[in-house]
Amino acid sequence: MEGGRYETALVTLLSSILLLSVSLNTIAAVDILRPNQTIKDGSTIVSAGGHFELGFTDIGTTTNRYVGIWYKKISIKTIVWIANRETPLHTTTGLLKLNSNGNLVILNGSDYVVWSSNSSTSVNNPVVQLLDSGNLVIRDLTDSDPDNYAWQSFDVPGNTLLPGAKLGWNLETGLERYLSSWKSENDPSPGEYTNRIDRVGFPQLMVKKGSAVQSRGGFWNGVSFSGTPNLKPNPIYKYDFVSNDKELYYRYQVVNGSIVTRRVLNTLGYIQRWIWIEKSQVWQLYHSGAIDDCDRYAVCGDYGSCNVNGSPTCECLDGFQPKSRKEWDAADWSSGCVRKAELSCADGEEFVKHSELILPDTQRSWFDKNMNLDECKRACLKNCSCTAYANMDIRGSGSGCLLWFNDLIDFRDQKESGQDLYIRMAASEFAKKGRSKLWFIAIPILLTLTVTLGICLFVIRNKRKHREDARMTRLSSQKDGGNGKGDEDLELPLFDLATLAHATNGFSTTAKLGEGGFGPVYKGMLTNGKEIAVKRLSKDSRQGVKEFTNEVSCIAQLQHRNLVKLLGCSMQEGERMLVYEYMPNKSLDSFIFDKKQSKALDWPMRYNIIKGVARGLLYLHQDSRLRIIHRDLKASNVLLDHEMNPKISDFGTARICGETETGANTTRIVGTYGYMSPEYAIDGKFSVKSDVYSFGVLLLEIVSGKRNKNFTHPDHNLNLLGHAWRTYTNGKVLDIVDDIIQNSSHEHELEVFRAISIGLLCVQQYPADRPTMSSVVLMLTSEISLPQPEQPGFFTERRLHEEDTISSSSNYLSVTTMAPR
Repeated sequence: MEGGRYETALVTLLSSILLLSVSLNTIAAVDILRPNQTIKDGSTIVSAGGHFELGFTDIGTTTNRYVGIWYKKISIKTIVWIANRETPLHTTTGLLKLNSNGNLVILNGSDYVVWSSNSSTSVNNPVVQLLDSGNLVIRDLTDSDPDNYAWQSFDVPGNTLLPGAKLGWNLETGLERYLSSWKSENDPSPGEYTNRIDRVGFPQLMVKKGSAVQSRGGFWNGVSFSGTPNLKPNPIYKYDFVSNDKELYYRYQVVNGSIVTRRVLNTLGYIQRWIWIEKSQVWQLYHSGAIDDCDRYAVCGDYGSCNVNGSPTCECLDGFQPKSRKEWDAADWSSGCVRKAELSCADGEEFVKHSELILPDTQRSWFDKNMNLDECKRACLKNCSCTAYANMDIRGSGSGCLLWFNDLIDFRDQKESGQDLYIRMAASEFAKKGRSKLWFIAIPILLTLTVTLGICLFVIRNKRKHREDARMTRLSSQKDGGNGKGDEDLELPLFDLATLAHATNGFSTTAKLGEGGFGPVYKGMLTNGKEIAVKRLSKDSRQGVKEFTNEVSCIAQLQHRNLVKLLGCSMQEGERMLVYEYMPNKSLDSFIFDKKQSKALDWPMRYNIIKGVARGLLYLHQDSRLRIIHRDLKASNVLLDHEMNPKISDFGTARICGETETGANTTRIVGTYGYMSPEYAIDGKFSVKSDVYSFGVLLLEIVSGKRNKNFTHPDHNLNLLGHAWRTYTNGKVLDIVDDIIQNSSHEHELEVFRAISIGLLCVQQYPADRPTMSSVVLMLTSEISLPQPEQPGFFTERRLHEEDTISSSSNYLSVTTMAPR
């Protein structure tokens, strides 16, 4: 009898447990959470179609717990929304429930509310539902109309905008939907950057860092945002932009519902569109909102137009000139341009048409959707404060009117997909053009003869002047004409030999800083207390007059914070000397290849040096008035100032190219073993990509603390490049990191891995495979996805003992000192 009662009780207990288990599984399987249900840490709800999942999760390497939404069907857990991004839980005892007020709340183990949806709208029978769009909503059980939702996660996005979600304003309630970046990959709390539609003036899409504009997507022109013309409707996306009395928002959808995609504001402030590739099980970057320097806000200042392929990058619009010529020549364009002739609101002022532009900032503008372009022009002409006008909608023949009332800022050249802008100009500008036109029509032959005669006289006079004034106190150097922009006088101080001898204590050995292939370098001090470095070419130096004048002509015309500054030169009594600013920390090789000194360079400092050298090289290749190929970039030619900022030096072997040139051939191979690219060392072909190769070698040396030349390893005969490639393909690339910086690089592992990958991209065998320096700078300063590097050139070497520096007219010498793959 007792046994029967015991069996009955046991069956009842097991049945109850089974029913409870079925109940819990049912809750986890459906997409709705009701008032009497809770989600514990470890349980989830899934949208009806199985696309998204809601539950507790951790982020990155932290143990904090968050309530989030992620994709259910993809292999890489990707979080698209977090509720308590500012108030994480520190244990796994949290609960998610719908409280008696109809709000969704997160409770900690003490039943304290750490997050709430805080909805002011109530419904009779509230339920929480996770939709297949990824939207989490609170609605009435019997009403699924989106207009009647009490609350939805799409109204409070984090760093991700999903298809169908709105970015912008509800003008009736004042609700603003905007993206905010995470603080870091491990911390989803709001970071520095926001992506929002700015309503000041004509509404436009912006990324801001705090209150400062970081980049500008521009205004909606009927087809796309003016600042992102390459994101027009396409087979993948379709876009909506709504602007009326009730709403102002942007939204995107996918044409094919099977495509999984997201739009993310990353921790560096870049907008990125990602698409999930099912076949390879990876996220592929479809588009990045910041891909080059011209995407930075106002990089060229007022009335300056940015062209990433231009040299220099920034140019003043016609009728304008740099506000500060000195800053402009130093590649600092932020001060912008000013009018050559100021506006005076006088008769005769007209508009000049500028085509193929990304139009300027519209924060101080006025618009009318119903005006045509002629009406727009008349309206601008009547208002003395109006500086420019354009169509606001480019569809068809154009419609609407947009007027600007301030100095125009944040232009960019945009071939094919740019817009027309009409800028107001002073009457005197048109008078000048009229007179000039008449002059050229009336007497073209006379003008041609006059110019020709003037050039001849100028050349003859300057030749005589150079012969006669060799010992004058100023050296006049003419700018190389290869850039097609004419001649410009450039004055460089000529130091007296006695002055330099006194400054260096008679070129004493105690003042000697070092010695290269072209002669010794001395530290000196002028009578005014300024410290200098004097490069004294030895009598038997391989740097002859040609190399000396080449170095002067190259570096005297360059102004950049990452290039060494030439102060002057001396040519007396058979001596040839160059005078540079003094670099107290000497050269980079004295740090990275010295066990004691290298301790002073932690990973952040090394990464800053890498980025500085990259920017200096980019300036030489693209942004300077001359296109210069260095041809001998190496650790000993990178000097460090008192703040450890890198400065590229030694331009004796550099070559000046024209604006359209990117390289040349030579039978005289000059450079340094271990840094020269295969095509240059073997065939004498050098280009900007040769410098990129040298930069890649230097980058890997900075990371590893090892020289590429004579690198040894017990397991193989590869040089540093081959060793880095081998560890990369084996998934152990971090093994090459200098032991001295292991601790400082540990928290930056992704950055270190990225740097090594960029280095390997730079040393690929074929020049066409290597990135340009503009791409390298972008890769170093952003999170843009990187291509897979191919096998490097010269990844094995023979154990030889030649001199470090090669200067020979025989290509065979280069072949014997290096073994290509």
